[in-house]
Amino acid sequence: MTRPSLAVVTGGAGFLGSHLCERLLGAGWRVIALDDLSTGHERNLRHLHEHPRFQLLRADITQPLPPEAEDAERLYNLACPASFAHYHQMPVQTALTSVVGVWQLLSLAQRTGARVLQASSANVYGDPLEHPQPENYRGHVNALGPRACHDEGKRCAETLCFAYHLERDVAIRIARLFNCYGPRLRANDGRVVSNFIVQALRGEPLTVHGTGQQTRTFCYVDDAIEGLWRLMDAPIEGPLNIGSAVETTILELAELVLRLTGSSSRVEYHALPADDPHRRCPDISRARHHLHWEPHVALEDGLRETIGQMRYAMNG
Repeated sequence: MTRPSLAVVTGGAGFLGSHLCERLLGAGWRVIALDDLSTGHERNLRHLHEHPRFQLLRADITQPLPPEAEDAERLYNLACPASFAHYHQMPVQTALTSVVGVWQLLSLAQRTGARVLQASSANVYGDPLEHPQPENYRGHVNALGPRACHDEGKRCAETLCFAYHLERDVAIRIARLFNCYGPRLRANDGRVVSNFIVQALRGEPLTVHGTGQQTRTFCYVDDAIEGLWRLMDAPIEGPLNIGSAVETTILELAELVLRLTGSSSRVEYHALPADDPHRRCPDISRARHHLHWEPHVALEDGLRETIGQMRYAMNG
C-alpha cells in the first residue's frame, strides 16, 4: 500500500495552523506540525494527537529543521506571531522567524523539490494610501516603527520566496492574509476580535483605540483555509490577497460583539497606537479569478461560532 504524501505545517499549533492540519488530514495527507509553542498551544491539536497520520514536533524554524521534514512534498509556512500584542514583545524573534525561518524552508525545498506556501500578511501594505489594496500596491510601511519587525519581516520573506523561485526554481505560493478569526483564537491573542469577545464575556470595557472609525475586514477561518488550500495547487505563485472585501469599522465590530454576547460592557476609548492602519481592505479580484474563491461566512455568523467556542473555553 502506498504511503500517503507528507505535508509540513510550521506554526501548526497556532490558530490557523491547527485548522490547516485538520484539513490536510481529512484529505488523506500525513501531517507534521512544527511549532516552538511561543504563541501556539498544544491544546489546539489535542484532538489530533492519536491520529495515525499526525505528528507534532516542537521546533524553532530559525534553527535547522528536524530530519522528518525532509520527506515533505508540501511546506506550509504559518510560523510567525500574528498579532501586535505578541510581536512587539518579541521583535527580534519575529523578524528572524519571518526571514531566517523562510530561508530554512526554501533551502529544504530546493533540496527536495517540495512546494512552499508562504502565509504573508496584509501588514506588507502598512498604513495604506490606496484603497482597496491590490497586490501590485507597494505599501506604506514604516521600516523603523513598532510594527516593522512583522511588516518588514513579511515583505522580506516574500522577496526571498521569489528570489529562490527565480534563481533556483523553487515552487512557491504566497498568500496575503487579512484579519482571520474563528474558533481557537486565544483569549490573550491580542487581536481585536478576541480582545472584544473576552472583554464582553468578562463584563469589562471594550478597548477601542482612536475614534474607532478605522476599518478592517474579517475573514472566517474556514474561508481562509479554503483560500490557502486552493492556492497551494493553483498554477500561480501569487501573491494573492486572501480576505474579506467587506469593510467594518472597529466601533461597528465592538457594537456587534456586544449585541451577540448580550454583554452590558461599555466602550472605552484609548489612544491610537503608532502606525496603526486607518483603513484596510483587500482587492480580491485575483483570488476570485485564479482560485474561484471568495469568503462566504458572514461576519455575524462567524462571530457567533467564535463567541460560542471562547465562552466554552473560558468556562471550562
